[in-house]
Amino acid sequence: MKKFLDDDFLLTNETARTLFHDYASKMPIIDYHCHIIPQEIAENRKFDNITQVWLGGDHYKWRVIRSCGVDEDLITGNKSSDREKFQKFAECLPKAIGNPVYHWTHLELRRYFGYDGVLNADTAEEVWNLCNKKLQEDGMSVRGLIKQSNVRAIATTDDPIDSLEWHQKLKDDPTFDVKVVPAWRPDKAMNINKPDFAEYMQKLAKVSDISIQTVEDVRTALAKRMEFFDSMGCRASDHGVDYLMYNPATEEELNAILKKGLNGQALTQDEIEKYKYAILLFVGRKYAKLGWVMELHYGALRSVNDRMFERVGPDSGFDCIATYCCADGAAKFLNELNNTGELPKTIIYPLNPTDNAMVGALIGCFQGTEAEGKLQQGSAWWFNDTKTGMIEQMTSLANLGVLGTFAGMLTDSRSFLSYTRHEYFRRILCNLIGTWVENGEYPDDIEYLGKMVQDISFNNTNRYFGFHV
Repeated sequence: MKKFLDDDFLLTNETARTLFHDYASKMPIIDYHCHIIPQEIAENRKFDNITQVWLGGDHYKWRVIRSCGVDEDLITGNKSSDREKFQKFAECLPKAIGNPVYHWTHLELRRYFGYDGVLNADTAEEVWNLCNKKLQEDGMSVRGLIKQSNVRAIATTDDPIDSLEWHQKLKDDPTFDVKVVPAWRPDKAMNINKPDFAEYMQKLAKVSDISIQTVEDVRTALAKRMEFFDSMGCRASDHGVDYLMYNPATEEELNAILKKGLNGQALTQDEIEKYKYAILLFVGRKYAKLGWVMELHYGALRSVNDRMFERVGPDSGFDCIATYCCADGAAKFLNELNNTGELPKTIIYPLNPTDNAMVGALIGCFQGTEAEGKLQQGSAWWFNDTKTGMIEQMTSLANLGVLGTFAGMLTDSRSFLSYTRHEYFRRILCNLIGTWVENGEYPDDIEYLGKMVQDISFNNTNRYFGFHV
């Protein structure tokens, strides 16, 4: 029997162990999509206790606790202490066998806090005291955690109306040499069906110094903000869309739809699609001019629990996987950009794993000379960044495309302890490749394979996004 989480965790053969220990583990990290707050990096925040850095904003852990029947006050509420919330997590964690949260939690305890035991109800007090003491050390501030994780670059997720003042402070700070850049997330400018759309467009108009009356005004405002983001080092956009669509419309139609949206009038699904498609097509063309990567995350049903949405708001763990079928819309959207030579480097992340093969086949239709793997299937995302989900995503990509050009892993996280997810990914990657080699499905060329896993771990991402770190 293997020891829990030993040095060869998830590495089941000699080739895998060599690839991980001698090659992948040594590579730095580029976190090209995350939700951490740049202000906390700029101010070099220190956390008072492990609950703040571990459970604050982490809906993965919240879902584990909720599944054990724990009252919301002991998860996200203000009536319980951080110590009480930590205790409940510790009590629930042992039940989460097979859940990556169990692995991530213990990887974080080992790598950042030097704790080799297991977290449960009985050890909670020991772990609480150990972690809180450790968090007071100089190297455990936000910047310290980033540096000890060997992170070279971070792309946050930022709204077009953001001033990017904290990114500017980081650019001006010579004491921190990790590149922190914004990533463009224009969802609010596209979500014409949302109740706060009109209010948001007023803010976009103000920050862009443009009166927004027509769709062309929207395009002009967004273009001005994209130029600003580009000047601040932005290398990528990110879109959270329900599904990828193709629904072209005339400018007259679009202006009529926008007018209804600005006036808070009800819109049909056809009208919503036409507006969203027009804006996505425009920004896609702009990304190509700027040399940005277009990231498309699709397939989530968001905030499906009305009662809990009213209580705790969005992005709190009440989302699930949708079953949208959008192969036709996605293909026609990419084709329209490609027809005019304005298809940017693009990463598509399907949330429904049944779409892995569809996306893997689709990206092969639009590759180009601008980059190896110009079109990418994104790493296993959200509900799929499990051991099984990562294996399925990489196996599908390898079956239908070229795994060696894969841009690799990201945290998609709000936690500064989540960089161990890169280690988790790299171990799974090396074991997958090692298994193929030891089964006689690929030559035992360790030097070439070592370079391949280093590329997938870091080098491909560095080249693809143009971080130059």
